[in-house]
Parts: sequence; C-alpha cells; structure tokens
Amino acid sequence: MNQDPIVQAADSIVGGTLLPAPIAETTGSLMHEIKTFVENLLTTIGLNSNIVALVRHIVLVAVTILLAWGAYLFGRRVLVPLILRLERKTSAQWVHHLFNKRVLISASHILPALVVWQVLPHVFFEYPLVEEILRRLTAIYITIMVVKTLTLFIDSFKLLENERPSSTQQYFQSFCGVLKIILIFIAFVTIVSILINRSPSNLLIGLGSASAILMLVFKDTIEGLVAGVRLTSNEMLHKGDWITVPKANADGIVEEMTLTTVKIRNFDNTIITVSPKTLVDESFQNWKGMKEMPGRRVSRQFYIDFHSIRPLSADTVRQLQTLRPTVKAKEGDINLTVFRKHVEDYLRQLPEVLNDQTLMVRQLKATNAGLPIDVYFFLKEKAWVAFEHQTAEIMEHIYAAVTLFELRIYQHAIPTEA
Repeated sequence: MNQDPIVQAADSIVGGTLLPAPIAETTGSLMHEIKTFVENLLTTIGLNSNIVALVRHIVLVAVTILLAWGAYLFGRRVLVPLILRLERKTSAQWVHHLFNKRVLISASHILPALVVWQVLPHVFFEYPLVEEILRRLTAIYITIMVVKTLTLFIDSFKLLENERPSSTQQYFQSFCGVLKIILIFIAFVTIVSILINRSPSNLLIGLGSASAILMLVFKDTIEGLVAGVRLTSNEMLHKGDWITVPKANADGIVEEMTLTTVKIRNFDNTIITVSPKTLVDESFQNWKGMKEMPGRRVSRQFYIDFHSIRPLSADTVRQLQTLRPTVKAKEGDINLTVFRKHVEDYLRQLPEVLNDQTLMVRQLKATNAGLPIDVYFFLKEKAWVAFEHQTAEIMEHIYAAVTLFELRIYQHAIPTEA
C-alpha cells in the first residue's frame, strides 16, 4: 500500500537527521544479524518454516522492545544527568532555565520511538499492513512528544522574567502563547494527515474554507492577544502591579498575564481571573504610580455643623493659647478658619508627613449634612497596615481638637427602638 507522505518525510528525517547515519546503519545491521541468527538456529533444530517465521518475529519484537527500553534508559539515566551536570558548570542563567529537567525528560521520551521507527522495517518486513499501522502510530507518538517538548521549552521562557518584567518581555510572552497555539495546530493537522493518508498541504487547503469556524474557535485567544498588546504597549499593566477592578471585585496583585486571562491575587488571598479584553474595555485602577512615589495620599472628610461656625470669643482665644500655644488666633477670628490653619501647621510638623507634596485642609461643597472638610496630605509610609494606623492616629488627634475651637462634627442620630 502507498505510504503516507508525512510518514515518508518522517522516515527520511529520523533516518537522516534525528538519528545519525552510523547509528541507523548499526541498528539495521544488528536486526539483520539477529534475524539471520534466529533463522539459522531454528532451521538447524529442524523446525518447519511456519514456526521459524513465528518465533523469529517474536524474538525480533522482544529485541525491539529491549532496544527501545535501553534507548529510554540511556536518555533518562545518562544523557539527562550529563546535560544537567554541564549546565551547572555554566554561569549563564538562561541555560539553566531553558534546558531544565522537565524539558530534558520530555525529550528523552522521544528516543525509544526513534529506535522503534528505525527497526520496524526489519521486524515486520513480511507483514506490510502491520508495519504501516505501527509506523503511523509511532509517527503520531513522535509528533505528540516533540510538540510537548517544544511547549515545555517555550514555557521555560517564563522563568527568565525579572521581578518586574518590561514591555518587551511581556510582548515576548504573548508571542510565546501564540507560538504554542501554532505548534498545537500544526501537530493536530499532522496527526490527522497521518491518519487519513493525506498531505498536510491538501488538508490545510480544505481547512481554509472553514476559516470562519476557526475564527470562532480562537475568538477569545485573538481578542486576548490584541488586548494584551494594547495593555503592554501603552504601559497600562505589568506583572506585580497592584490593581483594582471594580467590575470583577478584584483588588490585589497581578500574578500572571496570559493571552486570555490576567490572574489577580486579592489581599484576602483569593484568586480572580479577568480577561485582558475586560481590562481594556472597562476601567480599572492601577496603583503603580502610588507605589513609585515617595509617599501615599490621604484624603479624609468629615462634616462641621453650620451652627457651630462663629467668631472666636476672648475666653476661647485665651483657652486655645493655654492648651495649644502654637495656635495663632485673636478675638473675632472665625473658629473654622483658625482650626484649618492649625491642622495644616500640625500636619507640617509631623515627621510621618511629606512636606514637599500637596498638603491642605479645604472646604468642599456645602451639603444638608453640614460643611465637608477635606484633610489632604501624603504619608511617607505606603505599607497598608502601617499606613492605616498612622492615618487613624492623625485623624483621631484632629477629631479631638475640634471641640477646642467650639466646633461640632455633624453626625446623623440613629433613632433607637423603644
């Protein structure tokens, strides 16, 4: 029967490239000598030709299995440790990452199939149908293992990332994702070609008419790739960034970016995955600017009761000068004005506050709940827990000082049940 073009091509590759010619010739010569020896031995014993053929095939199959097992052991127990030992002697980190143990072990599983491929013509030469079926199965196995090894090799590029990858590295990661998809697609086409005895080029031409279906199948991947390129090209997102995505209830650190998902670890250690397209189409907050700045912003509001805003009396001024010697006030000054200036002076003298950043105590638009006062400044501390503690201590001091200026903080009274 006619041999599949893919099988013919693989035969030439295995015999001429993947397996060196001397090894291929030695394997063929060995099988020929074993076959001749077994035939002569059985003929000498006096067995008929049918039994000779049966025993000869059994022996050749057993030898094939032993050779394949020996090839695996040689690759797994000799080549892999040898390459790993050579890796340890080099200072190039990329060598350690790319040619890691997982990649080498996966590659070692290809060696037995190459040996089987080489000896099949010498084992089943009298059974072309069996030989053809086994060669096709072997070709499929080699295809799968080669693609698996290449996929692991591509995945190894992730180990080359720095703690904060650059845009170029993230572009490369997106490219690696596309390359893996292409490899899997080529493997699928190759396997189907082997099974149906057709050339891959003819199969690809047939698939061209089904391109619309393929576009639907890979719709998310294509959209994710485009969105990922937009995220990285515009410096919108990096691995390690702290982001907030209100739509997805995500608030945490970006742990992984792929073609179709962005993995975010929330501060409660839950994991949320968001598609890059969602981040591009919807709004999200990136705290990268805050982390790169020398401080973190504080903006806290509280409401002053309008009825408590009045000029300072002489008694109040004397009391303030006694309790707060730094307060600059005179009779007739508006208590809220003096309070705002006092709070600003208080914030400026705190060592925790950045004085070279914006610092102010301002009024916001009046409401029916009172006059909003916004305390706006920057703390040097950016770590969440310490930041919240320092902010609370500062605001508590401000709240406690309100009554000294004869001001009242508005709060809505909640009626209690009788």
